[in-house]
Amino acid sequence: MKWRPADAGEDRVMDLQVTEIFSSIQGESRHVGRPCTFVRLTGCNLRCSWCDTQYALEGGETMSVTTIVERVRDAGCDLVEITGGEPMLQEGVHALMDALVDDDFTVLLETNGSLDLSRVPDEVVKIMDVKCPSSGMSEKNLLSNVNILGSRDEVKFVIADRSDYEWARDLVRSDKRFEHVRAVHFTPLFGQLDAAQLAGWILEDRLPVRLGFQLHKTIWGADTRK
Repeated sequence: MKWRPADAGEDRVMDLQVTEIFSSIQGESRHVGRPCTFVRLTGCNLRCSWCDTQYALEGGETMSVTTIVERVRDAGCDLVEITGGEPMLQEGVHALMDALVDDDFTVLLETNGSLDLSRVPDEVVKIMDVKCPSSGMSEKNLLSNVNILGSRDEVKFVIADRSDYEWARDLVRSDKRFEHVRAVHFTPLFGQLDAAQLAGWILEDRLPVRLGFQLHKTIWGADTRK
């Protein structure tokens, strides 16, 4: 069934601030390499030291859920990711997720993990960051969200150095809840930590995680907005 708002007034209540909507190759997660439409919402409650989307912290364009869904349909991809910024800051994201699920899209939610995820529909694949110490935001992790993650959901650690790696390694080993998610990704901070070095640490410790990449940056460069 194609989603429609109950009336125009309800649609306006669910307006969202959108930085951009674009199609690209999915650069991360288990869906890496697939064509994907990205809906990047504006605003974030964190200020990570290595943030690569500072342009999404403010500004953007006000759009209704109906307009966003139409733009996603027109893009022609069956995979869509809602990202930011931090998408969970905006109340309208719940209506947007429902609308995209109802339209039979495969929906990914990229979130910094600091806000409650209990209202995210089960059909949406949650890709939750856990912030390592080098981000300057590790105290903002809401690890109770791991209880909400299911067998289709994923967790991502961005690793900048050996200290980050050991912190993340020890957390994954000690917290058995991570065993129940679909994948745990250790992604080297692009341009700072060599992927081969991180791979060596993972192999040495026999850690049951996936080495992550940012494929879009490998293709188009570090400053890409694709």
